[in-house]
Amino acid sequence: MKCPSCGSTETKVIDSRLSRDGNAIRRRRECEKCGRRFTTYERMEEVFPLLVKKDGRREPYDRNKVLIGIQKALEKRPVSAEAQEEMVHRVERSILELGEKEIPSRIIGERVMAELRETDHVAYVRFASVYRSFKDLDDFLEQLKELLEDHSRGSGDGSGGRVGAPAEGTLSSS
Repeated sequence: MKCPSCGSTETKVIDSRLSRDGNAIRRRRECEKCGRRFTTYERMEEVFPLLVKKDGRREPYDRNKVLIGIQKALEKRPVSAEAQEEMVHRVERSILELGEKEIPSRIIGERVMAELRETDHVAYVRFASVYRSFKDLDDFLEQLKELLEDHSRGSGDGSGGRVGAPAEGTLSSS
């Protein structure tokens, strides 16, 4: 592993442990040349399907794009970074379970929307408004109407029962 300070490949592992989510190994390393300590994460390499975009282009799955989309939707919302990582993990598991070599990119968008809908209604509406490119106010209102109907049939707190999901600040039918 290259030292981020001096570029030397002479580094040693001084501590290893599982990451908080258990999906990676966290390693503390020390550069033998300059003495700087830094952290690396080792994850199992999984082969994700290629994503087929609306225009027919194919591109590799990018975990960062999913995480950034979730983070933007949840900006200034009371949902922890750990809960956001768990959402990405569930989206990835569902994609891998399909067992396909290629999938339409919309499947990921739909899975992210489902996660947000269960976690935070405000973030869900934010994401849906961008993802679905509402053409006019009627499209937007129709989505809100569905959400309110689901909310009134559901748990009543807007959280969908997820840990880390807010009980306040979500849409309500009152």
